[in-house]
Amino acid sequence: MAMNRRSFLKRMLSVSATVAIGPSLLVATDAEANSELLEGAWRTSGSHWGAFRARVVGGEVAEVVAFSHDKHPTEMLDGIKGLIYNPSRVRYPMVRLDWLKKTEGWNTTRGDNRFIRVTWDQALDLFYGELERVQKTYGPSGLLAGQTGWRQTGQFHSCTTHMQRAIAMHGFFVKKIGDYSTGAGQTILPYVLGSTEVYAQQTSWPLVLENAKQIIIWANDPVKNAQVGWQCPTHDVYGYFAELKDKVAKGEIKVISVDPVVSKTQNYLGCDHLYINPQTDVPFMLGIAHTLYTEDLYDKDFIKLYCLGFEPFVDYVTGKTKDKVEKTPEWASAICGVPADKIREFARMLASERTQIMFGWCVQRQQHGEQPYWMGAVIASMLGGIGLPGGGVSYAHHYSGIGEPATGAAGPGGFPRNLDPGMTPLHNNSDFKGYSSTIPVARWIEAIEEPGKEINYNGSKVKLPPIKMVVVSGNNPWHHHQDHNRMKKAYYNIETAVTIDFAWTATCRFSDIVLPACTQFERNDIDLYGAYSATGLLAMHKLVDPLYQSRSDFDIFKGLTQRFGIGKEKEFAQDMTEMQWVEKLYNECAVANKGNFEMPDFKTFWKDGYVSFGEGHTFVRHALFREDPELNPLGTPSGFIEITSRKIGSYGYEYCQEHPMWFEKAERSHGGPGSESFPFWLQSCHPDKRLHSQMCESPAIRETYTVQGREPAYINPSDAKAKGIKDGDLIRVYNDRGQLIAGAVVSDDYPSGVIRIQEGAWYGPTGSEIGAIDTYGDPNTMTLDIGTSELAQACSAYTCLVEYEKFKGEAPAVNAFSGPIVVAP
Repeated sequence: MAMNRRSFLKRMLSVSATVAIGPSLLVATDAEANSELLEGAWRTSGSHWGAFRARVVGGEVAEVVAFSHDKHPTEMLDGIKGLIYNPSRVRYPMVRLDWLKKTEGWNTTRGDNRFIRVTWDQALDLFYGELERVQKTYGPSGLLAGQTGWRQTGQFHSCTTHMQRAIAMHGFFVKKIGDYSTGAGQTILPYVLGSTEVYAQQTSWPLVLENAKQIIIWANDPVKNAQVGWQCPTHDVYGYFAELKDKVAKGEIKVISVDPVVSKTQNYLGCDHLYINPQTDVPFMLGIAHTLYTEDLYDKDFIKLYCLGFEPFVDYVTGKTKDKVEKTPEWASAICGVPADKIREFARMLASERTQIMFGWCVQRQQHGEQPYWMGAVIASMLGGIGLPGGGVSYAHHYSGIGEPATGAAGPGGFPRNLDPGMTPLHNNSDFKGYSSTIPVARWIEAIEEPGKEINYNGSKVKLPPIKMVVVSGNNPWHHHQDHNRMKKAYYNIETAVTIDFAWTATCRFSDIVLPACTQFERNDIDLYGAYSATGLLAMHKLVDPLYQSRSDFDIFKGLTQRFGIGKEKEFAQDMTEMQWVEKLYNECAVANKGNFEMPDFKTFWKDGYVSFGEGHTFVRHALFREDPELNPLGTPSGFIEITSRKIGSYGYEYCQEHPMWFEKAERSHGGPGSESFPFWLQSCHPDKRLHSQMCESPAIRETYTVQGREPAYINPSDAKAKGIKDGDLIRVYNDRGQLIAGAVVSDDYPSGVIRIQEGAWYGPTGSEIGAIDTYGDPNTMTLDIGTSELAQACSAYTCLVEYEKFKGEAPAVNAFSGPIVVAP
């Protein structure tokens, strides 16, 4: 039975806290205590930060050591215990006080962090009741459950999969398309190179090291970013980084980092650096293209055989069309800050030897982010290296061990996200009333703000749905979306927010119902070891029982579906237990690999904890296309590399036209729009010692980089001196969208006019009011929430100008990691 708020409050007041809550699950059972000797038992597991073995003593993780096959483990393994035993754990089901009481202003107090502790039955009853109410009142267009983002590792326990299967059993809902990491790139590149590229295997590192004479690491920091992976990383790529470092020292390979800042990769390799003004990569590349063309340095045969639409692009570069401005190095220099002669020198250098260009993802997370990736493909085409080992362009060599030789083994499948054949939703209403059932991932706040608004997206029209309920599982949109004060205002328009997570993130703080999931270390699973290399298969042994009253996503959604009708929880789980599912996925993997990789029986594998798939094989991206473009065409409309896209041109978009172009930004530093009031460009790149917001709550890791307990803000020495700021001071960073407190780290690695605060810092405002200062240092307090263009409508987290000053007065305490304020009903 669904429970409304009024009856729930009456019941809460009549039940004692002890009966309502039940005992804690922290106490180990006698059986568990007897099963482990005093010295403990060693168990295998994996994570986004790598594989490891843990010694468990008396039901508690006592020690974590790197997996023996990982020769380059990351220090973030030291934070594993801090994730399990953490003050930020969601310990019990919680309900927001004002939402439950529905008093005046209940919707404007989201974020005040006042919650009531409830039982699992009560929480799931409320969850189910709200699903019922929203489906009956608004239909499927009122429910957003189409989250995108990261999750914990493991093939079976996928938070998004479990949540969306359960919600689909109840009814239809709004979904999102794309992601925050590569939204612009994954949309533009299929038009240009025929696939998303950003998640595709790239040329193997051994071939790059053997054949490339020059490597351009463009807005990319692979030494930093390769520490983590979507699945459990092997970190074998660090062996190749070491080889590259040696070749740079010997002068065998020239490496240039094109970036406003001196990156961790540049410091490690000892390579050259080319400074460029933030967000001006496209003018710099147009100046390169102008030089290659006018000095007859480009590969005419490659352009003729493999590309389409070079002439219209050249007409734009030489000033014959569009804005009638010739894109000379002098024109480019005035925008990008690189001297004209240096642009010519760089272009000639690119054309002189086989060059591998490696882009990172940050450069496309800005306004008009489609353009630099498109221009990268154009430059690589003009150089003629695409399809050659050690040549061409890559958009993924920093991600999940891409470039490690791959075995070709089949990995395990997962729990089904969709309904099984013959299954029908409890509410089989698929009428979205003219609204779109799928929206671009970064436009969900806009949908809540302006339901019914029509926007362009990738050649189609999207009518934003009137979202009234949001369900999030194992995901933290209050970290990865921009402009938190805009989010606060938008959340006034929703009626219910539900979050399932193991840590008390800002997303939990701004929710109405919060359910405690366990960590991946409190359940059993399997994972592919090496996402792209498929090096082996890893057992993820449960290290400890779920702490407090947390449950696995599998158990949580079995509990929810039980409320859909008799036997529905069995239908959800296909009438199998966790371990039956894990064994099933393993056995299916063994069948898929039979004849190529003989895998042991499941019992043996589970005892050993790992099975290897052997040595990998090298690969050259686009080699088959280069060999014969007619037999092996690309996935573009023409089958060729499309320097000019007639299809994109037919859309008639203002900020993404038929070939790559330069468009001025809404905000740009170094004399650009908006810099008069806010002169500093804020970089919010991927962090060094966590995975986005994951691991930020682990004290052992956080204490290695914070400044006075705050997220570090990296600033230039001359800028700091002019403002009277010293290393270690607290500073206030602000613009007209928000403000935060951070700790100053003064370093020559950062140029004047640039400040860096790594994304993923936990949002901890002093209160729920609009404009409240963030106490810890989340850059998305200030970032600009606009789409990249009409094509991708992706996030523009890099488009942000700020000002900063030394913090004055007594700083408020950091509250980002303290959990909820528990109040009586």
